[in-house]
Amino acid sequence: MAEREIIKEYSTGDLTVVWKPRKCIHSAICVATLPKVYDPDKKPWIEPENASVDELKSQIKKCPSGALTYIMKGETKNSEEGNNNTRVEVMANGPLLVHGSLEVKDTSGKTEGKSGVTALCRCGASDNKPYCDGAHKKINFVG
Repeated sequence: MAEREIIKEYSTGDLTVVWKPRKCIHSAICVATLPKVYDPDKKPWIEPENASVDELKSQIKKCPSGALTYIMKGETKNSEEGNNNTRVEVMANGPLLVHGSLEVKDTSGKTEGKSGVTALCRCGASDNKPYCDGAHKKINFVG
């Protein structure tokens, strides 16, 4: 039986921050960018009221795994702002980030649609292949 995905939502005014812990690769870009919002030592660890909507949106768009997304009041999901292009970014000593929509087919033939930002493993050490789980930090991957 498939494990149910945990999704946490943190709302403030017109914006809700959505966090999917299983997707998180612990890059800590969120903590470095907005430490007044993201504090892993606090409960709740996300306090979106400590930043403006524009600051939150800007930071969330930098999340390399797509674990953080947002919903604007009255919308159902993040919009890619009309951009249908798919872009691949190589992170120094880290994963490949695929921005946009793609379909991933696993070794058993099962396909999964992805959109937003998807982090794909480059180091080979991920326990969640083909996705990055942050293992590159543990093995000191250089690439």
